[in-house]
Amino acid sequence: MAQKPSIPKGTRDFGQQETAERNYIFDTIKSVFRTFGYSQIETPALENLSTLMGKYGEEGDKLLFRILNSGDAFADVNLSLPGKELASKVCEKGLRYDLTVPFARFVVQHRNEVPFPFKRFQIQPVWRADRPQKGRYREFYQCDADVIGSRSQMNELELVQIVDRVFSLLGVNVVIKINNRKVLTGLAEICGFPDKVVDITVAIDKLDKTGIDAVREEMLEKGLTTGAVAKLEPVRGMGGDTASKLKSMRAMMESSPTGIRGLDELEELFTLLDDAGLSSTCELDLSLARGLNYYTGAIFEVKARDFAIGSICGGGRYDNLTGIFGLPDMSGVGISFGADRIYDVLKGLNKFPEGLCRSASILFANMDGGSVRYVLPLAAELRRRGIAVEVYPDSAKLKKQFDYADRKAIPFISINGSEEMDSKTIQLKNLATGVQKTFPVADTEAIVSALKETLPD
Repeated sequence: MAQKPSIPKGTRDFGQQETAERNYIFDTIKSVFRTFGYSQIETPALENLSTLMGKYGEEGDKLLFRILNSGDAFADVNLSLPGKELASKVCEKGLRYDLTVPFARFVVQHRNEVPFPFKRFQIQPVWRADRPQKGRYREFYQCDADVIGSRSQMNELELVQIVDRVFSLLGVNVVIKINNRKVLTGLAEICGFPDKVVDITVAIDKLDKTGIDAVREEMLEKGLTTGAVAKLEPVRGMGGDTASKLKSMRAMMESSPTGIRGLDELEELFTLLDDAGLSSTCELDLSLARGLNYYTGAIFEVKARDFAIGSICGGGRYDNLTGIFGLPDMSGVGISFGADRIYDVLKGLNKFPEGLCRSASILFANMDGGSVRYVLPLAAELRRRGIAVEVYPDSAKLKKQFDYADRKAIPFISINGSEEMDSKTIQLKNLATGVQKTFPVADTEAIVSALKETLPD
């Protein structure tokens, strides 16, 4: 009995329609990245586990896909070793968890080849051993833009401008939530638990998913006191505009120089955003945490206003990432577009343009060998002029050829027999309107003009 084909949970096949729609997302994002001066790079799917481990926090490390060493991975290995030690002996590589850590490794490894500040973008798949659910996959694409080698918050402003432009082009109404990790560090300090900043951050990051009660319970389990948790809770419900929130936080943060620095940075950034006309799109969210340990400054999260799904874009500033690889004092800031979630949003809101899946603008029907030889020179000339052309490969019934054009959303079909060959003309039929026109086969300009009327903008 033949094996039933399947794919791993948390992964997906993409057919021609989905691939065309995803390319629309990628092409839109790429076009915006390039208008801000970002250059594209790529890194391997595999990284050394030593590169990946310890960069995403304890929970992130658990989600790394590890890869057995090639050959007999267990040869000459003491199988009685403890689990973690055994894993380190037989798995030296892993699939990348995100694009930021490999980017930091790239910068250090190629430091003499790139200009600083270095502005790069990268669009590649990443893998996480997470529990699959709606909007969460084990294999998914990220679209990252980072600038490294500058501490100026003009870079943060530029990334927010990129986000705003991308979603404007895609037709998605978004809110860009902003916080600063120094503020979160300050909260840990004023609670009396400066060593618990990671635990507090991870717990706060789950507020939208689990609710305040579950977060309160988790923080108590991590060793915080009831009084310390009580000091954190007012932050979540803090209302008012940005200025009033910052004023209230300054009163809370008097005893934390780190927290005050974070508030200063937020004030500077929101002033820049206001100057750039982006304040209505952005929101200061003091409960925003983002659970990745390498963030040290501004952090961002983007959500669709009109579609219920998790964050569709996020990022932040990191000061210490390249130092792990031997290049200290190289501050960077970046954002990552979640292409798969953006796809779900565009699909749910019916925002994809029509005709993305169109493989060609015209199909030349195959009546017989003579008709094919007649249209081949014209097909070649149209392709030279940038028109996508298909010639049906088999001499089949016209209904079958019409059905083929319809399934592939080809707008024109050209049927040419002995009459057209004798008069040196071609027939061009618009399948949407049913209108059929005749052109001299030598009048390529007129044929191209007619076909271009159907091309997407």
